[in-house]
Amino acid sequence: MTLEKSLDVELFFSILPQDWKVGILPFWDDYNSSTTCLVIKDNNEIIAGGLIFSKCPPDMLYAKQEADFWFEAGYKYLGFIYVSESRRGQNLGSFWLNSLKEMYPETKFWLTIEDLNLDHFYVKNGFRMNKSLFNDGVEERIYISC
Repeated sequence: MTLEKSLDVELFFSILPQDWKVGILPFWDDYNSSTTCLVIKDNNEIIAGGLIFSKCPPDMLYAKQEADFWFEAGYKYLGFIYVSESRRGQNLGSFWLNSLKEMYPETKFWLTIEDLNLDHFYVKNGFRMNKSLFNDGVEERIYISC
């Protein structure tokens, strides 16, 4: 398995759940030039991946001021991190995050989670919870790389 930059982002988008696609596809033309897609391939098939944003992503526009703070502090935003359901439980998310840090050793990252059960996963992978945000009454947490 390898982690690589994907030049065909549409292939990565094809493995995402429908509600995630709705959150990124309509905006992709505005983000394409400032976003990097990194994918994990196994036998030339994309099995996991995520996006590295250099500007406020569409799912964070409700908290643009907060997002701008992190970008101005030199952080990149990690979003749409996804592992194919059939490949879960194989440490691919950890592999993606660790490989990302190896590829960009000088870069600091931030991300948000809505599924608070993922706290342990991100802490285990070198992130710490920074603060909570509320989007339409739903809690999201900001995590930053340590």
